[in-house]
Amino acid sequence: MLKSVRSFIGAKDFSESCNFYKDLGFKEVTISNNMSYFKIDEKLGFYLQKAFVKDWVDNSMLFLEVDDIEAYLKKIEALDLLSKYKKCRLSKILNNDWGREFFLHDPSGILWHIGCFNY
Repeated sequence: MLKSVRSFIGAKDFSESCNFYKDLGFKEVTISNNMSYFKIDEKLGFYLQKAFVKDWVDNSMLFLEVDDIEAYLKKIEALDLLSKYKKCRLSKILNNDWGREFFLHDPSGILWHIGCFNY
């Protein structure tokens, strides 16, 4: 029986990225000195590695599906991550044919698509 799907992402500055994801609301589970698992619950999470390959990180994207996109964007804006993490970027909500989304870049440049589907 299947239980979850988990992605691996890299970090330019592992400590800074760990702090970013904790500030975002993820719980860190340390696996080793070079890797942590960040989770919201038992099925939503990813592995963060102390590894930086520019082409890999620059092309890494994750999609986080939310029920209420406006509320989640307000929650992220209230965290004031952009002033704490200078390399982070946050977009406004975009309307697409399939649904709505906004974008968040972590301190290493990992692109998060955060959205909700119309279907």
